[in-house]
Amino acid sequence: MLQTDEMAVASLEATVAADADSPLNWRLCWEGWPLATALRLQIVLAEDAAGSVWALAAQAPSAMQRELVTRARGRPVQWRVLDDDTLGVLLARGEQAFEARGVLLHAETETSARDEGALHALSVEAISRQPSPVIRLLDATLFDALKAQASDLHLESTPSGMVIRHRLDGVMVRVGEVPSREVAEQLVSRLKVMAELDIGERRLPQDGRFKLRVLQSADAGEREVDFRVSIMPSSFGEDAVLRILDRTRLTEEAQTLSLEGLGFDPQDSAIVRALARKPYGMLLVTGPTGSGKTTTLYAVVQEINDGTDKIITIEDPVEYQLGGVVQIPVNEKKGLTFARGLRSVLRHDPDRVMVGEIRDAETAQIASQAALTGHLVLSTIHANNVFDVVGRFMHMGVDLYNMVSALNGVVAQRLMRKLCPHCAQPWQPDARALAQAGVAAEATGRFMRAVGCTACRGTGYRGRKAITEILLMDDTLRDLIVSRAPLTRIKGHARDRGTRLLRESGLACVLRGESTLDELQRVTLAE
Repeated sequence: MLQTDEMAVASLEATVAADADSPLNWRLCWEGWPLATALRLQIVLAEDAAGSVWALAAQAPSAMQRELVTRARGRPVQWRVLDDDTLGVLLARGEQAFEARGVLLHAETETSARDEGALHALSVEAISRQPSPVIRLLDATLFDALKAQASDLHLESTPSGMVIRHRLDGVMVRVGEVPSREVAEQLVSRLKVMAELDIGERRLPQDGRFKLRVLQSADAGEREVDFRVSIMPSSFGEDAVLRILDRTRLTEEAQTLSLEGLGFDPQDSAIVRALARKPYGMLLVTGPTGSGKTTTLYAVVQEINDGTDKIITIEDPVEYQLGGVVQIPVNEKKGLTFARGLRSVLRHDPDRVMVGEIRDAETAQIASQAALTGHLVLSTIHANNVFDVVGRFMHMGVDLYNMVSALNGVVAQRLMRKLCPHCAQPWQPDARALAQAGVAAEATGRFMRAVGCTACRGTGYRGRKAITEILLMDDTLRDLIVSRAPLTRIKGHARDRGTRLLRESGLACVLRGESTLDELQRVTLAE
């Protein structure tokens, strides 16, 4: 973080105090321009006595910086180059006052007597008096990740310090670095304190969590944000990964969740809704970690929740708060596992049950039995495609006949990044590019390519949508599975009944101009 000699600052401020045109007498502006961004780019926004907004920098701005400031303010601003000392004073003021648009109010993590999740909100004045540059750096880093709506924050040790990266739309994006190994170690130590981990242990992995309260603005209420922390020893020190769970934002999104909103095609949406409205049986959503499985289940529950059924969920953790739904968080430390919770849920007279994840044989057995005894069970399971689900259940030791009897359908999904509407450009791929993507040379469509701009942080993509592969069970398919027929026969029967593979669903998205061939290659495998 910026460190400014107090005597030098005082001397400089005294020298220009009588100069009304000096930027040191202007009001700093943080609307759309967080302190973390100002520190990283070394650009400050300020309003002069006449009310005009200026961008103040130590050197002539690049075209990208001009565009970034213009987008942040919504209109062009005037630029002025300052000497390093003057800019340093302004940045130091920003640090001291912490006048960013949002202010992080810390959880009380440094006291021994508190309940899990108990929060203590500090005042803005108390934070502005915080003398530690390491804490201010961590505040700015967390705040920047929240503003970018990153799903994960990665702090990766290097020989010279630390690299900071965000996971945006499922892809890693480098956003900054810490050019000091000593500061990097102090950052990790601070995280350990907040997550109640052992500061002295640097050779073994550690996992923890902490909460912050975030104040968006002076007239807005606070919201809780959960951070799950994973510390891992590496070649140059320790790396940290923080999973960010902004529950308030997720709850707001839950009110408008729908399958179409997640990117499901109308035909696929109709099939999934029909499966979710069956009176009993099991609907499974499968895919790797981060493929949106749980969000899809939430959308399904939100759509079928008309108040006439008792709906209970058991999750780890509860990510969305759904009105009219009983939601139970797993607590393995206290002995509340998926299996134990599911047993209790079935005695609570449910009509529909959502199980966050089927992880083990016991949960799989209970879920299958529940589906066979008059309940509709919705759950997720890790598998690469709809056909691998059967193998997962067999590996768990679940009776194959009971499983296929209970199963109504399986939805496999992935998340493809959507093109940024501000910078996407039409593109006609050549025969080689089509062949590499496994696309027929005669394929026609609205091919586009990603370019990158400030609106998408240079990635060329903004947002994601789901692509799906749906397997509907019927008696013939059940017979093939129970008789352990070759996979080619099972796939052939599914294709004859209209199953569209993930690759085909993704290609349709590309041909509509919503994504790119590169993204298709990244997300799916050619058959």
